[in-house]
Amino acid sequence: MVRHVDQEMKELNQDILKMGAMVEEAIFLSIEALKKWDQETAKRVIDNDSAIDKLELEIDEKCTDLIARYQPMAKDLRFILTGMKINAELERIADIAVDIAQRTLELVDKPLLKPLIDIPKLTAIAQNMVKMSIDAFVKGDISLAKRVLLSDNEADHLRNVIQKELIEDYMVKDPTTSTRAVQLLLIARFLERMCDHTTNIAEDVIYMVHAQVVRHHPERLSE
Repeated sequence: MVRHVDQEMKELNQDILKMGAMVEEAIFLSIEALKKWDQETAKRVIDNDSAIDKLELEIDEKCTDLIARYQPMAKDLRFILTGMKINAELERIADIAVDIAQRTLELVDKPLLKPLIDIPKLTAIAQNMVKMSIDAFVKGDISLAKRVLLSDNEADHLRNVIQKELIEDYMVKDPTTSTRAVQLLLIARFLERMCDHTTNIAEDVIYMVHAQVVRHHPERLSE
């Protein structure tokens, strides 16, 4: 006999998948706007954020309602609480995509400082980490969650490479580039912060499945 709560938790899964897809699109469009110097696409990211905010509130309300009506315990409770946390992390990632779009609007009327090579690479890492973290939640896949955590070092490294180049090859050598370089620095840091949010999701997935806290305890990943 299928419990009503099981069906409703499947629906919660679908809602979080939808949220993840909207957030992935926001990341993609924010960087497309930057690469193409496209004001309209940047504005689209900003305008679309209200729909993501609306879905976040709906998911949060659904989770609260599930807890109130079914008073779940153990794994069911961890699943719903994890859904609430992931929902919040995804909304923050979407807000960062808006930040990137806003930085792009600051840049579009200025000459391109340099070809964008590493920032799109960092974007691809962030997008992949978002997708993997959501898949890990939906499938309850610990190995996928651990892959997300291991990907964070690559994101940190690439952010550092971007930062070093912008500071040493542009800002130091030609201070007139500083305004444009700072915007690109911020964008790189925003993308790295997105990756940090996905690691939070992955850590929550591990807790959901194994009731094991790995946050601040990286040595437990090998257990």
